Amino acid sequence: MANIKLSGFTLAKGKELKGDDAFELKQIDNLTIAVLCDGVGSADYGREAAQRVCSFLITSLKNRPLSWSIQKSIIHFIKNINQILYTESMDSYEREELVTTLTLVVIEGNQLYGANVGDSRIYLLREDKLSQLSHDHSESEDGLDGVLSQAIGISDNVEPYYFENLINKDDRILMCSDGLYTILDEETLTKGLYFGAHYLVKKASSEMEDNLPDDTTAVVIDIKEADQFCLLKQQKIEISESLKAEQVIDGYKLIKPLVQNERTWACEHSGIAYVIKFAPFEALEDERLLDLFVKEAWNAKRLKAGYFPKSVIPRNRTSRYYIMQMIHGDELKKYFKSRLLSIDEGVNLAQFLLDMNQFLLGFDLVHGDIKPENIIRAQRKGKTYYKMVDFGSIVEIFSLNSRAGTPSYLAPERFRGENINEQSEIFSIGVTLYESLTGKLPYGEIEPFQTPNFKKPKNPTHYNAKIPKWLESIILRAICVDTSCRYKNYTEMLFELENPKKVKPFFDKSVSLIEREPVKVYKAGFIAMLLLNMFLIFKLFL
Repeated sequence: MANIKLSGFTLAKGKELKGDDAFELKQIDNLTIAVLCDGVGSADYGREAAQRVCSFLITSLKNRPLSWSIQKSIIHFIKNINQILYTESMDSYEREELVTTLTLVVIEGNQLYGANVGDSRIYLLREDKLSQLSHDHSESEDGLDGVLSQAIGISDNVEPYYFENLINKDDRILMCSDGLYTILDEETLTKGLYFGAHYLVKKASSEMEDNLPDDTTAVVIDIKEADQFCLLKQQKIEISESLKAEQVIDGYKLIKPLVQNERTWACEHSGIAYVIKFAPFEALEDERLLDLFVKEAWNAKRLKAGYFPKSVIPRNRTSRYYIMQMIHGDELKKYFKSRLLSIDEGVNLAQFLLDMNQFLLGFDLVHGDIKPENIIRAQRKGKTYYKMVDFGSIVEIFSLNSRAGTPSYLAPERFRGENINEQSEIFSIGVTLYESLTGKLPYGEIEPFQTPNFKKPKNPTHYNAKIPKWLESIILRAICVDTSCRYKNYTEMLFELENPKKVKPFFDKSVSLIEREPVKVYKAGFIAMLLLNMFLIFKLFL
């Protein structure tokens, strides 16, 4: 996530090469997870406990049940790993050996969730003020300084200290073992936080003349920007139930609906034509629908490139909608029903779609629903150009939304529940190009929830003899069912589109050798027959 920067660093005490501290950082979908542990006891068992707790919590939170809250997940998983380590210690050593402290931070949107067990700490730096968010589980009685009252693995039950907070732009969160905060005071920690985890740990080491008395670890979480998705979602604005022509909303006059559900309208403001898209009314009660629309509006706003219509979310809007530039042109599907694209237009379309997806890749996104209905063909000064007008399907790359998109354009592996990636997007681009140049779908019309059989498609030249062989090879490779034969990434396909002379003929693996290499087969047959005839002549004259 571009709005959060993570850094972590650790040094072992003295001249040791390895210490008992461990940390792990992970960003998964909309979650940022940071775990820091300070192993207690002997080096072997303390280190093992610290590493296992980090790994266990990252994996468990990544795969948590969707119905569980973050709070329930954190407390349940901490208690779970505590029970595992304590039971193993008792069974194997008959004493507490797999023991570690723990600090855990989870960020979802603008919400901070945290927990700790032991005396490793979590601080929040906000507007130059450093506050400790965690609670030290250590004995306060005289003579018991430094003795832990709680730690992971020290008893069969643990009660983690849990807290929540909202995060702001420019906040910095510090997680550290006691090896850091016992050396550096709060003023030094505050100043050092601006330079990251490596600086803080090295600063502590230099204070001790590079002979640290204890393993020392720091993790710094730098909040660069507030999560715009969460800010948009939290806005208290209405969702209009019904819309009608001539209605004026925040100065935008509705002209006519553009889609059947009447949530997308042509409108005008100050004499300029726009498209206005409203959230579905059901989003008032269905948080999933609200999330989808907010993400769509957010993507429309932030993806500023010529591949898409210019889009804005008005600052003082009174209803959930966003505004798009009106593109005057033809929906590609309707256009090629009366006239197929020329070869040059088809190549330009493929380049446009590959460049667009390469742009999205910079945001770790894929389009998810590439098809002619989502593409506008327009003209400017006599030249054809294209715009992608759908933001609603854009998702994070490697998402598991296996049925997201339109079935006739989905890659076969998407029907098997595999994640969406560059190869599956290339398949959709290939199908779109095939249809635009032939008017046919390579694998036929596929109905929703149908699990299709992908039989060998007809070559594009069967329907359009004008398609050159090099372009046909590119299309067939892009729509190949076998991913080992399909293009691996956008740049690979784009290179061949721009270098036709370097394109090798493409044949499906199921095609016979004589179909793939007829010249070689006939040449080999000729040589074999020649040798056989020479041998027979030789035998004849013996």
